[in-house]
Amino acid sequence: MRSDLFASENTVRPATAPGMSLQNPKTIRYVVDGECYARQGAMIAFRGDLSFEKKGQGVGNFLKRAVTGEGLPLMAVRGRGEAWFAHDAANCFLVDFAPGDSLTLNGRNVLCFDASLGYEIRVVKGAGMAGGGLFNSVFTGQGRLGVVCEGTPVVIPVSPQQPVFVDTDAVVGWSTHLATSLHRSQSFGSMLRGGSGEAVQLRLDGEGFVIVRPSESRPGNQTQG
Repeated sequence: MRSDLFASENTVRPATAPGMSLQNPKTIRYVVDGECYARQGAMIAFRGDLSFEKKGQGVGNFLKRAVTGEGLPLMAVRGRGEAWFAHDAANCFLVDFAPGDSLTLNGRNVLCFDASLGYEIRVVKGAGMAGGGLFNSVFTGQGRLGVVCEGTPVVIPVSPQQPVFVDTDAVVGWSTHLATSLHRSQSFGSMLRGGSGEAVQLRLDGEGFVIVRPSESRPGNQTQG
């Protein structure tokens, strides 16, 4: 049988080491030898002796508070084998953490991560009760994190001389030590969309970076299964 479908870049090769790697730009392959965590509903295939335990209330305190409506249920993957994770054909990226590294990330952009990483929910300072970034996940420690993003992300440097303003529905993550606050402005774009003309952005001050996705639309319902 012949087809471009069976091209070498589409075919799974034997694993060379445990852990996370990119199978392709839309899929992460995780060779499990112990335990890892992933968002519920993200597993598209697996093989080997693996068990999947839903964490309806999140692992630890990972779930955002119910008032946000943006909780991200997780599952623990345990055993020995391989699993493939993806979400709505979004682009996948790997983030390597060294000791001392930390990253603030929107829960909707988390795909999977090593059990060695620490994480907690923090209220975004200065954000009040508005915006998709009210409660975000802070990852620390040493290990690897799989991130998904609709489209190609834009990474914008932030400096004390040049704060950055981002749409609260477009922000993916930012340097944890940046200061955050809400900024209200008259937005021509919001007026075109039939709004009141007032837009709210997340302002980031300090030294670091912010990651945004090329869309300001609100995410759909999270996959729970």
